[in-house]
Amino acid sequence: MSAPVVVYRFKDGVYINLTNRCPNLCTFCIKTKWKMSFYGNDLNLAGNEPAAMEVIAALEQELKKAPFREVVFCGYGEPTMRLEVLLFVAQTLKGWRAQCKYPPFSIRLNTNGLGNLINHKNIVPLLAQVIDEVNVSLNAPNAELWRKLVRPEPEYQDGYESVVEFIRLCTEHKMKRVVASCVDTTIPDSQAVRRVAEEAGAEFYLRSFLDA
Repeated sequence: MSAPVVVYRFKDGVYINLTNRCPNLCTFCIKTKWKMSFYGNDLNLAGNEPAAMEVIAALEQELKKAPFREVVFCGYGEPTMRLEVLLFVAQTLKGWRAQCKYPPFSIRLNTNGLGNLINHKNIVPLLAQVIDEVNVSLNAPNAELWRKLVRPEPEYQDGYESVVEFIRLCTEHKMKRVVASCVDTTIPDSQAVRRVAEEAGAEFYLRSFLDA
C-alpha cells in the first residue's frame, strides 16, 4: 500500500481527504470493509490530518495532471469536523476559479449533515459562500431508523432533525445544488426518504451500496 493520500481522483472528480474522524459509524460505511483503501488509494491518515497549506499544495500538484469537473470534500471522515481548513481550502479553490487558473469546475461537499451540531453553530451561511453543491447523507425517513443505520456517538443520538434542518438551510441559502441521499440496500422504502428530502427542498439520490 502506498503512503496515505490527501488528494485523490475518482471518475471526473478530485477528492479531498481532510480527516478520518466521524461522529457516526454507519452500518454501510465502506471504510471498515475496504480497510481504509479506496480503489488503490490509502485514505488512512492515522491521525495525521493535513494542514490547509498541505491540502492546497497537493491540489496544485493534482489539478494540473488531467481534466476534472469538480473538486469534492469527501474522504473517509466527516469534512465539517475540520471546518476552518475546509473553508480556507474552498475559498482558495473559489479564487483559482475566478482567476481561470483551471477550466470551470464546481466545489462540492459530501457530508453527514451534522455540521451544525459538530461546530455548535449554524455553519451553512459560511459554507454557502464557498461551496456550490452539497450532498447530505440522509439515509432514513425518521429518527429511529436513522439511529439504527448511522449509529451516532452518544452526543449525536438526537441528530436526525439537525440533519434535516441542515438540508433545509442549504436550500434556503440558494446553493446551486442540494442533494439528500440514502443507500439502496439499507431501507425497505426509499420513497419515504425521498419525501423527507423533497420537503426540505433538496433533490433525492438513491445511491448504490459499494461492497468489497
